Formats: sequence, C-alpha cells, structure tokens
Amino acid sequence: MQRLADSYAAIPPGQPVRLAKRTTNLFRARAATSAPGLDVSGLAGVIEVLPDSPDGPVAEVQGMCTYEDLVDATLPHGLMPYVVPQLRTITLGGAVTGLGIESTSFRRGLPHESVLEMDVFTGGGQVVTTRPGDDLFDTFPNSYGSLGYATRLRIRLAPVPPYVALRHVRFDDAGLLAKTIAEVTATQEYDGEPVHGLDGVSFGPGEHVLTLARWTDEPGPTSDYAGQQVYYRSLQTCDRDRLTTYDYLWRWDTDWFWCSGAFGAQNPRIRRLWPRRYRRSDVYMRLLHLDRRFGIADRLDRRAGRPLRERVVQDIEVPVERLGEFLAWFDEEIGMRPVWLCPLATTRPWPTYPLETGKVYVNVGFWGTVHVGPDATDAPRNRAIEAKVHELGGHKSLYSEAFYDRATFDALYNTAHLDEVKRRYDPDDRLTTLYDKAVKSR
Repeated sequence: MQRLADSYAAIPPGQPVRLAKRTTNLFRARAATSAPGLDVSGLAGVIEVLPDSPDGPVAEVQGMCTYEDLVDATLPHGLMPYVVPQLRTITLGGAVTGLGIESTSFRRGLPHESVLEMDVFTGGGQVVTTRPGDDLFDTFPNSYGSLGYATRLRIRLAPVPPYVALRHVRFDDAGLLAKTIAEVTATQEYDGEPVHGLDGVSFGPGEHVLTLARWTDEPGPTSDYAGQQVYYRSLQTCDRDRLTTYDYLWRWDTDWFWCSGAFGAQNPRIRRLWPRRYRRSDVYMRLLHLDRRFGIADRLDRRAGRPLRERVVQDIEVPVERLGEFLAWFDEEIGMRPVWLCPLATTRPWPTYPLETGKVYVNVGFWGTVHVGPDATDAPRNRAIEAKVHELGGHKSLYSEAFYDRATFDALYNTAHLDEVKRRYDPDDRLTTLYDKAVKSR
C-alpha cells in the first residue's frame, strides 16, 4: 500500500491519475500523458480462501488479482466466484468498478453484487473500507476509477462440481428465443433440467443458439476447446456437450470469443503451430495494440481499395422483451455477426448503472469492424447503436468508446449522484470524471 500511496503523491496535480498496469481489457483510447501511473504491483494476489467463514464461502483478494488467479485458488476447494467474467486477465477491481458479466448473471447478477466489503483508494489519497449500503460502495460500480480503485475485496463464493453439462438449443425465431430466456431466468430450469449457466450466440437472422449449462459431479469424457477445436463453432454442430468446470469458465477466452480468427488462430494449419499457452485473450489484445500502433489493417484496406473501417466494439443491455427488435435492427443497420447473448437480472439498485431491479435484460456483445467509408471517423454506426439502445430502454457498458452528448450521458448514468459522492471522497478533484474518461478519452 505504501508503494501505491507514494506513486499517487508523485503524480503532479492536474495530471491524469491512471493505473500502471501491463494489461487492459478496455477498448477506449486515452490521451497521452507523461505522468507516472499508480504503482499497483503489490496488489495482484489472492489473500485467502475461506470455505467456512461466518458469511459462508468467501475469498479475500487484492484489487489487481485476476480472475484466472482467483479461480486457480478457489476450484481446489470446489468453489467459484458467483460470476466469472469471460476473460482471464480481468481483475476483481476492474470487474467491480466496471461491469463484468457471464452466464451465471441471470441468477447471480453482476460481479459487484457478490462483494461483501472492499477497501478503496480514493481521490483524497485515503484507503476507505466500505460495505453495501454505503454511498461509496453503492456508487462504485460503473465508476471506472472516477471514485478511486479497489485495493481489497471480500467476495462470496459458490459451490461448484468438477464438470459442466451443456445443452445447445436452437431457435429460428428471435421472439421465441427471448421468451425462453425469460422463462429460464424465472424458473432456473429448462425441460425439467436445472440451469446454472445461461448464454447464447446469434449467428444471424433465424439462427440463434441458447446454451444451457448444468453443474454435475458425473464423470465422463469432456471436450477440449483449448486445443484444435473452436468452442463457438460447436454450438452449431452438437446438441449436448461436456466440459470440465475450469474449461467452461474459460471457454470464451481461448479464442477471444471468435475474434482470434482475425489473427489466423482458427486456421487449422496455423492453429497447430500456435502454442497452446498463447491461445488466450491477453495475447490477442497485444496483437491488436500492435495493429493499432502501426495501422496494419488500415494499410491493407487502402491497398485493396476497401472503404475505411469503423470499429464497433460494444456490450449493451436491452430488456428481454425488446431483444428481437434490437437484433432485427442490428442486422439491417450494422450487419455484424455473430453476437453474444447473456441474460442478467440485478438484485438491487445501483445508482450509476440504473437497471431496473429484478427485470430481465440481455447483454448483446459485438466486437469487430464495419466498412463504412470516409465517414468512419465520425463513428456513425456506434452513434446509431447508442440511440437505438436508449430508445429500447437499455444501457451501454463504458469499457469501450462512447459518443453521448453531455446531457444524455448525465441522464443515463446518474452523474449528479456520482459527482456528489466524488466531491466527498475526491475533494481536490484529482481523479478524472466518468464523462471525461468514457467520452472524451482523458
């Protein structure tokens, strides 16, 4: 903690306060700065796993601990975090100050909803211990460092057996898909079988797959999608599948959902030569940064005479009853497939991301580029997505680029409340505001 405090004191007033991290899962550009970052190098571990605490099974972790390291510590106890975001290098602090999500979110909510207590290094340079019901705790989710950074978290854990049985159910009608999501969320079962994890993929109009996961102790053969096979393709080719719990938790990380194809990692000849330990999201992220730095894709497009690309990397939530409407609009206006579908329902109000408590939403995730021509720099597709999601009563996560005007942003993310809490814990306004981070890329 002393290193963190010293590095904070070394940042000149008026300079952005940022984490000195080697990895990131954000897709927002940031303005250049010569100021040093916060030294969080000593905050990356699991403190302890407590299977029999008075609060039930819990883990004490440091804020920069990755979910990969946490899962490695909990699974030997037959336990897992309530929600494990899809990518290995997402940190506990990042998932709580941002918005992680995964297939257990239809019954467990979002990662911050399993936090019992956390220590936050605030803009005032103090470490504050905060719990549910405190203004700092309740406003922290979706604040993205504008209130401070979590340095320690105490989170609930849930029992989990060694295996996961999967059932892939196909739909040609988005309305029936949405109805089924709502029913499974309400009953936590499908066709007489319990459902412990729920997500899916829309491959295109009339081709939707809902994946129902069931925890099981029953031993038997399991598939290996960290090897030569690619997980998302299996959704189109088999009805039933089995994975170890470990492989299920990281099923999307191996190929960065389907985005590894952009680097040739799904080509069988290249995949055989691509070391297994490098088939993971943080490796692809580093390759993406190299592409951005040197403009490789843009150069190839210009050489081939293709229109300029607009990057469309977003996760949005729409009410389940509006899912079909959004997908139809997305097909017509954006034309990007596949997209990920992940239902969620929050368990209590969160002022900075005001989803309606108990209401079923579906996260729609899409990550890629669209050829749009010379207007690409104005982000017309992203702006259209923001407007449509707003129209449908949904919300958009802020880990990627945002283009809202100030008034709309303030209304959607309740920044009046956020600013009030920020003034209390960051009286000298050292930390960048949420709007400046998310929209102005400061």
